[in-house]
Amino acid sequence: MAIEIEIEQNSSVELSRIGTSETHGEDSPYFAGWKAYDEDPYNESTNPSGVIQMGLAENQVSFDLLEEYLEENCEGEGNYLNSGFRENALFQDYHGLFSFRSAMGSFMEEIRGGRAKFDPNRVVLTAGATAANELLTFILANPGDALLVPTPYYPGFDRDLRWRTGVKIVPIHCDSSNNFQITPKALEEAYNSATEMKIKVRGVLITNPSNPLGATIQRSTIEDILDFVTRKNIHLVSDEIYSGSVFSSDEFTSVAEVLESRGYKNAERVHIVYSLSKDLGLPGFRVGTIYSYNDKVVTTARRMSSFTLISSQTQRFLASMLSNRKFTENYIKMNRDRLKKRYEMIIEGLRTAGIECLEGNADEFEPVVER
Repeated sequence: MAIEIEIEQNSSVELSRIGTSETHGEDSPYFAGWKAYDEDPYNESTNPSGVIQMGLAENQVSFDLLEEYLEENCEGEGNYLNSGFRENALFQDYHGLFSFRSAMGSFMEEIRGGRAKFDPNRVVLTAGATAANELLTFILANPGDALLVPTPYYPGFDRDLRWRTGVKIVPIHCDSSNNFQITPKALEEAYNSATEMKIKVRGVLITNPSNPLGATIQRSTIEDILDFVTRKNIHLVSDEIYSGSVFSSDEFTSVAEVLESRGYKNAERVHIVYSLSKDLGLPGFRVGTIYSYNDKVVTTARRMSSFTLISSQTQRFLASMLSNRKFTENYIKMNRDRLKKRYEMIIEGLRTAGIECLEGNADEFEPVVER
């Protein structure tokens, strides 16, 4: 039984700036909702008046497919892991197992319909996309610099991008008149706003497909953003953690596809973030990646990734799973179909209640639009 020990707190003991910083973002309504749910979770039988968690993007619609895979392969996976016990237990290459980096690269190609190629030597492993985004921010910007981020954006970015790095977020203001598309005018206005405040802009960060809009960014818009960052000589970070959750593969364009069509011209300023938390529904495994076209960024990210390592056992297990093409093909198709049906069911229910929503084509989001 746990024992609570009360300790008198001496306020005169000083902490670092991070220890006393208020830029953690966890005082926002987003995290307040999490706290309310943790304290009073809804349960149909035991707590029907409790709080329903609708602020967490957690894909559980295809969990049975993962369980089926484990059931069918558990004996083989167990032998595989046991035979490599010594390799799992001892220090690994901080760059990550090549077998896993190769499997991740292949999986990223597969969910993009084979329209983009990924070199496993450019895959940097991190403990989730949160770590990947923060690590990239550390590499691309200095404290006091800024990243331009389109609105509305994932509330966790206020913590992930700002808290420990000292980097600022300058919003690119988008609105419902054009379904929150990012325009060249909005990009210029955000950049000029930062310049007027004497803040150095280091890059643009987009989420494609969008959290919280549940919609993909059009190819023409990605082209515009690439032209913008090239003209301003800044970076582009494309967070594509929902790329496999688009209802149809053809509806998603990765920045990797655009770069390939341009012969990788000016590619050294582009960096992609990916994770298995959303598409595979494995947030507890803490698996993220940075894919950069910049050699120095790859080298530095690998050095820094020693602070966000993924366990060897996790890497070996997932390398085997992602290398099973029969499983991945079936999972991707079934997961997309189920997400689309779930989306349509929720949209229909909201509209029956007289609530309008933004049209989406990905993710687990249904942004409510006031009329």
